[in-house]
Amino acid sequence: MDSGPTKGNASRLMTAPLSDKRCAGRIDAHVHMVGNGFAGSGGWLRLTGWHRWLAGFMLRQLGIPASALEGDLEAIYAEHLGKLVRESSMDAVVLLAHERVHDPDGTPRGDLGSMFVPNDVVLDLAKTVPEFLPGVSIHPARRDALDELERCLEGGAVLMKCLPNCQNIDFSATRFRRFWERMAESGLPLLAHTGGEHTVPVINAALADPRLLRFPLECGVTVIAAHCGTSSGGFDHDHFGAWAELLREFPNLYGDISAMVSLNRCGHLRDCRRGEIAPRILHGSDFPVPVLGHRMWLRGWIDRTTFRRCQSVRNPLERDWQFKQALGFPDDIATRATGLLRRENQRASS
Repeated sequence: MDSGPTKGNASRLMTAPLSDKRCAGRIDAHVHMVGNGFAGSGGWLRLTGWHRWLAGFMLRQLGIPASALEGDLEAIYAEHLGKLVRESSMDAVVLLAHERVHDPDGTPRGDLGSMFVPNDVVLDLAKTVPEFLPGVSIHPARRDALDELERCLEGGAVLMKCLPNCQNIDFSATRFRRFWERMAESGLPLLAHTGGEHTVPVINAALADPRLLRFPLECGVTVIAAHCGTSSGGFDHDHFGAWAELLREFPNLYGDISAMVSLNRCGHLRDCRRGEIAPRILHGSDFPVPVLGHRMWLRGWIDRTTFRRCQSVRNPLERDWQFKQALGFPDDIATRATGLLRRENQRASS
């Protein structure tokens, strides 16, 4: 089976940390870091029931044995991911940390959530792996949220990612105004999960509504709505229409099509090619979420030959990209992030 095209030595030449050159080219703007804190990072992974089975399935899909869950998962995962990026059409990926659940008063809830990937994990990896761009995760209710934001800006963060329905974040809370204003001042975009979620436990499903992004948008933050508000299962509310309405009002709003080459989330994938929406779309894979294009073929969006060609690509990052190209998405969905991510010259001025 084909592993997809490679870039030769192009990505290996990008050695300067977070340079403009490194932020150029094709970027997968939505890739998760996964770890269990085995080597002392402070992170953790707590899986039970369905989520433990799903994690093992995802690892096996990537060619990583499920036994890695009991070993140094961060090192195993990061090494494997770096190899996949270098063998794909992507020049870099935004590697995402994962914040803990917090109460509205900023109290961390260690009893909730299934994983925690500290910001230092992705900030440190980005210093040694040229293909990794650090996407940090900060709950704005944290008592040290502004201090942590400044620390991450100094460390080279290119965006900030949150899952509001899973981390218990109400984006519309006006007490977060200074946090959003500082993000806007520094040029740090917000990658915000929107729509349903089944990979990690949901704390408050109502917080997945993209209309709650209005306040950070009004504060001037560049916002990327992950998944464009789409549902992740038969019982989720579909927020795609609400997200599309916000696009008309806010020029600083975008959407990524991460995890939308899947059985459960692809319903609006072709809608993202509509003329009024396409210029606001960014490429993201949601790695390590499995890339399964079967529903696209069954709906007649691609023919059987194309489906079999794309689905046979071993590299999941490349497989996701090939399916999107087969649907007619242009190359600029992968290069658009170049103009949105916080860059080296912004670091100097912020």
